[in-house]
Order: sequence, then structure tokens, then C-alpha cells
Amino acid sequence: MMTEKETAAEKIIADAMANPSPAKSMGDPGITPLSPSHIQQNDTDQVPSGPSFVVVVAIDFGTTSSGYAYAFTKEPECIHTMRRWEGGDPGVSNQKTPTTILLTPDRKFHSFGYAARDFYHDLDPSESKQWLYLEKFKMKLHTTANLSIDTDLQAANGKRVKALDIFAYALAFFKEQALKELSDQTGGDFDNNDVRWVITVPAIWKMPAKQFMREAAYKSGLVSRDNPEQLIIALEPEAASIYCRKLRLHQMVDLGSQTTQNGFSPTENVGSGMTQAKEHVRRNRQSRTFLVENVIGELWSELEEGDRYVVVDCGGGTVDLTVHQIRLPEGHLKELYKASGGPYGSIGIDYEFEKLLCQIFGQDFIDQFKIKRPAAWVDLMIAFESRKRAAAPDRTNPLNINLPFSFIDYYKKFRGHSVEHALRKSNVDFVKWSSQGMLRMNPDAMNSLFKPTIDHIIQHLNDLFDKPEVSDIKFLFLVGGFAESPLLQHAVQNMLQGRSRIIIPHDVGLTILKGAVLFGLDPSIIKVRRSPLTYGVGVLNRFVEGKHPPEKLLVKDGTRWCTDVFDTFISADQSVSLGEMVKRSYTPAKPSQQVIVIHVYCSEKESVGFISEHGVKKCGTLRLDVSGTESTAPRREIQTLMQFGDTEIRAMAVDVSTGRTVKASIDFLSH
Repeated sequence: MMTEKETAAEKIIADAMANPSPAKSMGDPGITPLSPSHIQQNDTDQVPSGPSFVVVVAIDFGTTSSGYAYAFTKEPECIHTMRRWEGGDPGVSNQKTPTTILLTPDRKFHSFGYAARDFYHDLDPSESKQWLYLEKFKMKLHTTANLSIDTDLQAANGKRVKALDIFAYALAFFKEQALKELSDQTGGDFDNNDVRWVITVPAIWKMPAKQFMREAAYKSGLVSRDNPEQLIIALEPEAASIYCRKLRLHQMVDLGSQTTQNGFSPTENVGSGMTQAKEHVRRNRQSRTFLVENVIGELWSELEEGDRYVVVDCGGGTVDLTVHQIRLPEGHLKELYKASGGPYGSIGIDYEFEKLLCQIFGQDFIDQFKIKRPAAWVDLMIAFESRKRAAAPDRTNPLNINLPFSFIDYYKKFRGHSVEHALRKSNVDFVKWSSQGMLRMNPDAMNSLFKPTIDHIIQHLNDLFDKPEVSDIKFLFLVGGFAESPLLQHAVQNMLQGRSRIIIPHDVGLTILKGAVLFGLDPSIIKVRRSPLTYGVGVLNRFVEGKHPPEKLLVKDGTRWCTDVFDTFISADQSVSLGEMVKRSYTPAKPSQQVIVIHVYCSEKESVGFISEHGVKKCGTLRLDVSGTESTAPRREIQTLMQFGDTEIRAMAVDVSTGRTVKASIDFLSH
């Protein structure tokens, strides 16, 4: 396959560094495609099978909480979730640990999760200012427009640290925990080389964020650059989708079939169904081993070829919507519409609570309090978290939130009057002061904190259900930690009006984690994905009068060229099969050239004519290192194969005349 000459597809590339490019506006190397490029379906026998692993360990690195689970490849139906964590919260299931990290004053890793929180909390306030405490930092990867290796994060005390270091510390922590548990189980030192690692990320994340996670994994020692196959990046709603296929009826709540029974309204059923589910999970919690039967669940057996369903993954930071279609007989999945969603996870409710506190006590005080008493601020948010989980549509009694003593004390020093006085003076009438020293919120007040976030999610669902390719959805799976919220369940039920059945797995917070283990055991289960963006490179084409704009004309050695032409690799929302390749050929401008650098551009538009168009961004660099493959041929042709059907974009290249592999990489993080 690799040696066939494609003389028609000769492309000339001028080295951007050695001689300035003729492509005027973007400073790109001029690449001239002399023939239409094509996509080639890679035969399965050419997909490298990769080394065999003894165990798959998945890390669900969440915005609010994280955890790991694993399965041995010899017993793929047994998924083990991690050990119980020390120091769990009352009223919150502690099968995952909070995504919080603590560094010592000299910026060394100290602890993660509950341990980090508890230690930080017990520090004397004068001491705690020196320590670096971070939480909810995963969102930075979604919200940073020009994410790079140097992107930084702010700790609770206002100091800044490199995001890559924090993510690497967190992954190293999980690596150590998991290997220790595997060693205990197998009775000897467990070798990291026997582990296939899976890290979950939101499907709506852009390529730089996914690559950032991979870089953090390399830095943490989870896997080495020499063996990239050892790490798979899994998309959260895909993982959930894979797990939901295995669900048995007793492992889920079906909101769609709950009509009025014995005088109960469906909304009351929302709560009671989940309460029974939580009880069921609590009883099974001691075992920590889940049997995933090697059969398709009953629900799934109702699905027929071509049936569609939506997975709504509601996490702490993001909400991810994915539409899948079932393909029989194997039950492979096909993505029908590119992943959509946004930063509408449950931390939006925390921000609303913070805004409410600013309204009552003043923004200036809250800003000061967070910096001067960071541990007490964390305490206050923990108290809010457990009350937040008690919010429900039919709740009538108020919710009490404990104000830390140092909040009351510091406020008096700061303002010269009491917290109680502030509440009386503020025009927030649905929050009162209780004699036990608590903020008392009536249920409407709490529900109003949920409203902006839930409205966003419902708006997204409405938009999605209006798309022609999303008609006739059989099931809607509600997963992720935020899916436990009765308020959210109720809102989704109201919006759907019975158009599709709403299914909620019992252990909704662990759905993604278990699905990620199943994905690691068989990554080829998702056969077709949709490209979220249009990708391509800038090239020179022969100038055609009347077709090309005159300002793009470039005359070189008597030939008329059109610059900045966008040569599309793949279009937004295009279906791509697993293992599908885009093939391109390039020629170094000079025989002595060692590196060919090609800029990759992307756009949300499906069809793009020029790289200079509005909305087209330079998003990555394709590097071909041709050193060490010197050839005697008068003209060298480097054939590049890019794979788009996976969760990450991969590139490989071959020197056609010698058949030798050329080092090829696509970098989305360098600017």
C-alpha cells in the first residue's frame, strides 16, 4: 500500500523556514495539490493490534469529583470500582473523591481528594495562606481559548501554578492508588506496562484540551511517549452509551413509563424512583465489584437496527449531548450528530450561590473573605453542596446552610455590623437568618439557583431535538453526577412531554467510569463518529480567472498561482469510520530539508474556500521529520496518512522511495 507511486498527487512544499513562503496572507508554506485528494478506507488488517494488556484502568477525571475503576482482560465482565475513600462527606456517596489538590508552600504535591480538603481545612489560617489549594480546575481546559502547555491556574490563595503540573500530579496520584490496589489484589508488584489506561474527557472538548490530557499523562509517568497506545482518551457520553447497553431493568429508573399510579403524580415518582435506586446502590456498595453481564440488557433488546437514542451527560463542569444509532447484529454504535453541549454543569449552581452571597454581603467582602480565609470559604461551599443535593421540585420545608464561624466573625470586623443585620438590610427576602446561626433558604430560593443552569440544558436539548437527524429518539439516557438532581429530571421530563423515554442508571455517577473500562477493553465498539470541525491545510492552486479573487494572485517563475486555498481533509459533521484515513503526498522543497512543517487550519463551517476566511483558525501543526531517511531518488515523495475516526487525530507518514516510516505528529498546543 505504501509504495504505490501517486505521480498525479505530487505536491510541492516550500520549507517555511528556509525560504519565505509564496502564500502571502498567512505565511504558510505553499503546498500545491496537483490532483484531487481522496480518503481511503483502511483495511482492518492494517490496523496495528498493539500490545496485550493484563488490566484496563479507567480514570474519570471530573470537574467536581474523580475516581478510577478497572477490569482484568481475562474477566471483562467484572468491573471493580476503587476502594472507599477516607473522610467522605455526610449525605454524599463517596465512591469518587473530590477533584481537589493541595500543594505545599514550596509547590510540591501533598495530597488529593478528601485528604487534601481535610488537611487544608485543619491548617491555621495564617499558615493556610502559604499552601496552594485547587478545586474545579478541569473547566480551565474547556474555557481557555488558546490553551497551551504554559496555561496556568489560580490556587485558593491567589497564587498561580502551571495547569500541566496540577493535572500531572492528579494523574500520578491515581496511578499510584490503582497500582497499589492491583498489587494488593495480585499479591506482588504490579507492573505499569501491563495496564492499559483510559482517561475520560467531555466529547465537546476541542483537540488541544484532549492533547493536554495526554501531555499531562506523559508528564505524570502514567504512560511514556514511546508507547502512546497504552493510553486511550475516551469521550464521556460514549463511555456512558457503552455502559447503558448492558443495563438490566433492575439497574435503572425508567421515568418514561411512570404514569399516575395509586394517586401519585409522575413528579413524585421521579424522587421515589431515585430514592429506591440510591438504596439499592447503597446495599451493593460494600462489594465494589459490578458484574456486567455479557448480554445486551433488556432495554437494549427493544432497540432495532437504525434506532436512535440520546445520551445526556450532566457533569460538574459540562453538559454533553451525543446522539447514537444502533447497528446490528453486533450492536455497534454510530454517532449521528456531532457532540454538542457547553459549560452548563452543576458548578453553575455554586456560582449562582456565590452571586447571591455577593448580593447580600457585598462583592468586596466575598472577594476578601475568599483570599483571607480560603479554608473557611471551602467549608461554606461544602455545606452548600450537601443542601444543593436536597433540592427537589416538591420540597416545602426550608434548607439550612451552616455559615462558618470565621465568616460571621470576619464579616463583623470587615463591615462593623452583624451578618444578621446584613440579611435584614439586603433586599433578598427569601433568605433568612435562623437563630442557630444558619442561612435559611426557602425552596423557591434554592430552585432559583438551579434555574439558569437547567434552562441552558433544556435550551440545548430543544435545539438538538429540532435537528432533522435527531427525529424519533427512542430513549434519552440521563447520566453523570448532576443527573441525580430531581429538579433536572423534572425539567427534562416536562420538556420531552413523552416524546422519548428517560432512562437513569442507578449508579448514575459511576456510569461513565464503568463505560470507560468497557471502552478500554474494546475501543472498536464505536464504529462511526462525526467530525466536530472542518480540518485542512493552506495550499497554492493554479490561478483561474473569474473563479479566484485577484488579490490572491501570485506570480512565481512565470506561473500564476492562487494563494491561501483551503485544502479540506475532513468537513464538520462528516461521518468518519474508525480507521478511515485521509491520504496526502508532500515533497520537500530542497533535497537537504530535514523537517516539513505544515499548518493545520480548522473551522466550524462545513465548506471553506480559503484559509483567510472569517472563522478559520490555525489550530495545529503537522510536522514531518524526514531526517534519517535520505534517498537517492531525484524527487522525494512523503505520503501522509491522517486518521480522523478515533477520539484523537493521528498522523503517520512514509517516504515512498525507500518505504521507510517518517516521524509524523500533529500538535494542537503550540502557538
